[in-house]
Amino acid sequence: MTPAFRKALTRWYHDNARDLPWRNRPTPYRVWVSEIMLQQTRVEFVREYFTRFMKRFPTIRKLAAATEEEVLEAWSGLGYYRRARMLRSAAKRIVDQHGGRFPSTRAEVLELPGVGRYTAGAILSIAFKRAEPIVDGNIERVFARLHAYPDNVKAKPGQTFVWDASTEHVVKGNKEGHAPSDLNQALMELGATVCKPAPDCGTCPVRRWCAALKTETIDQLPILPTRAKAKRKRYLFVALLDNTGRILMVKRKQGDRTSLLPSGMWELPHTEWNKSKLRVLQQIEAAHNLTLSARGKPATRAHAIMDYRLTLAVQKCEGDAASSGKWFTPAAARQAAIASATRKLLDVVQV
Repeated sequence: MTPAFRKALTRWYHDNARDLPWRNRPTPYRVWVSEIMLQQTRVEFVREYFTRFMKRFPTIRKLAAATEEEVLEAWSGLGYYRRARMLRSAAKRIVDQHGGRFPSTRAEVLELPGVGRYTAGAILSIAFKRAEPIVDGNIERVFARLHAYPDNVKAKPGQTFVWDASTEHVVKGNKEGHAPSDLNQALMELGATVCKPAPDCGTCPVRRWCAALKTETIDQLPILPTRAKAKRKRYLFVALLDNTGRILMVKRKQGDRTSLLPSGMWELPHTEWNKSKLRVLQQIEAAHNLTLSARGKPATRAHAIMDYRLTLAVQKCEGDAASSGKWFTPAAARQAAIASATRKLLDVVQV
């Protein structure tokens, strides 16, 4: 791409960039947290979470001193909870090994738990003004179309191509006087708001350089690997309420793979529903030391986790609990460290 391309792109970015909370005061800590949150999560969904998280953990030291439960509570609903655990682990390492100051070299940043090539490049270019490349799904799409790249962009040659293109863009642009922060964020902004899967080519500031537009292959690019067919599972959950309206929730140990729901968080007692309802309820009773009496028919909701499509069935019950679970008031249940699937089921049972 030419200097004129970068000039047009950065000028457009200055005029059209969305007002996002992490773009205000882009300190290394704020950029890092935002980039971890944005992994596989939509920008509009992250806004509110980022603001709340920064208010609760305004510094790396505050985050490092927090318990895992506190961090998961603040993360509740964002999904991919391993990100939150890695974030806390990295904060502790920064305090222990770097005196609470975010490391500024590429090697040191890449040593942090949960930080890969893209995240390191984002932190170094946006917060430290280094000419470091970044590649995410948006940027893959932009470069595949700009160059009419004819092969699978996720394959090894495709990744080499997009990373080389991104490196050339930020290194040459920096020499031309453009800030690396602007160069990289302009690419991401273009992919997120204009060069979308269904693109708005008429408003694209760099359409004159787009090979896919000239060859009328926009709708065919980027070429991506065929997605595997979604697998299906069904789970039965128990909503056991006491006479004061509190609901029982339990917590599986971290790493427990008996359910696709994230372990180490508060959830309704449940198991896979692959037998009769009576047999499954008996299985839940035995696992959690409960005595259950079902009330009515279970309600169901659909839910997606990774490449699974789940049917979540929740059965209201009366009974007794002598388990290691915990009783939550409705308000406390929603403030606890719960996954989005659990939040969805609390809505179903109106807790």
